[in-house]
Amino acid sequence: MVLVLTAVPIFWLNFEASGDLEIDFFDVGQGDAIFIKTPMGQNILIDGGPDDKIIDRLSENLAWWDKQIDLMVLTHPHSDHVAGLVDVINRYKVKKILYTGVIHDSPDYLTWLELIRDRGIPLVIIDRPQTVKLGEDCYLDISHPLESMLGKEVPNLNNSSIVVKLIYKETKFLFTGDIESEVEQELLEYKVDLSADVLKTAHHGSDTSGTLEFLTAVNPRIAIIQVGAENDFGHPSLRVVKRLERMGVKIFRNDLDGTVKLISDGENISHNP
Repeated sequence: MVLVLTAVPIFWLNFEASGDLEIDFFDVGQGDAIFIKTPMGQNILIDGGPDDKIIDRLSENLAWWDKQIDLMVLTHPHSDHVAGLVDVINRYKVKKILYTGVIHDSPDYLTWLELIRDRGIPLVIIDRPQTVKLGEDCYLDISHPLESMLGKEVPNLNNSSIVVKLIYKETKFLFTGDIESEVEQELLEYKVDLSADVLKTAHHGSDTSGTLEFLTAVNPRIAIIQVGAENDFGHPSLRVVKRLERMGVKIFRNDLDGTVKLISDGENISHNP
C-alpha cells in the first residue's frame, strides 16, 4: 500500500518563538526514536522505535495536555523505526508526515499507512533534497533520498532512509536513519555538506555504516548511538566506536546512558542528563 498526498520542496509551520532547541534521543530499546522541541514550539518526531515504549518516553517529555505531534518523519519502514509510530498516531494528533513512499509489506508499516489514510493525515513524499523551514534560523535540510522511491521496491531498505540535518542558528544535528556505506559514499560524491556538531550514527553503530571518510566529513563533536542493551545484532560495532573515539568524539549510547537529551541555544550545545 502506498499513500500519496503531495510532494513539496518547502513548507512553513507557524509558531511563536520561545526558548531553546531540545532534542531527545529516546531509549526505546533496539530502535530509533528522536523527539525534537523547536524554539518555535513545534513537536517533531523522527521514527518511533520497535514498540509502545515511545508512548512512555513522550509522556515523560510532554505536558499531559500536549497531545500534538506537528511533524512525524519515518526515515524508512523497518519495524524498529515504524512500529512505535502506530501507537503515536493512536494516542496523539499528528498534523503532517514525511516519508519516501517506498514499498514494504511488513504488518507494522501497512498498519501505519492504514491509520494515516483513516485519519486523513497529510503526507509529504520526500523524493529529492529539499528544505523544511520551521521558523527563523531553524530548518530541516533533507539530503537523501536523491530521487523518488515512491512505489518502488528496493533491495536494501536501510539505504532508502531519509537523511536530514536540523540546523538552528550555528548548531547542526545530522540524523542518518540506517543508511549504509553505499549511501554514505553517494552523499560524499554529491558533495553534500555533511558537517554537523551532533551525529546520530547510522544503523545503530553497525559496521555496515560509519566509514572513516563519512565520519571525517561530518566531523561531529558528539555522536549518539541508538541501540538496545544486549541486542541480538552485536550493535554497536567496536570498530565504529573506536573510530569515533580516535576522532575525539563524545559518544552517548542509549544502552548505557538511557535517553540522551541535548539542548541548543543556537550557539552552544549542552547535555542535560
